[in-house]
Amino acid sequence: MNKGDLINAVDDAAGITKAQAGSAVDAVFSNIEGSLKKGDKAAFVGFGTFSTSKRAARDGRNPATGATIKIPAKTMVKFKAGKALSEAVN
Repeated sequence: MNKGDLINAVDDAAGITKAQAGSAVDAVFSNIEGSLKKGDKAAFVGFGTFSTSKRAARDGRNPATGATIKIPAKTMVKFKAGKALSEAVN
């Protein structure tokens, strides 16, 4: 499923126009993104939790040349599936 498929599914399930569904999906995604940017979690009971973690800077190797390279620090996004979602998939 991609974003277009999700918009179509919301459109059908909620009985709203495609434009309204697109706005709703965009609003959900932007609010999750905003929460993660602030360092907060976005938790949805039964679905899962989005969170962030810091990855420290480290040294790595270029596999082609073997040269040492610096890998910068970054913030990683994590998702942990909720129990209901895990059970529904299995």
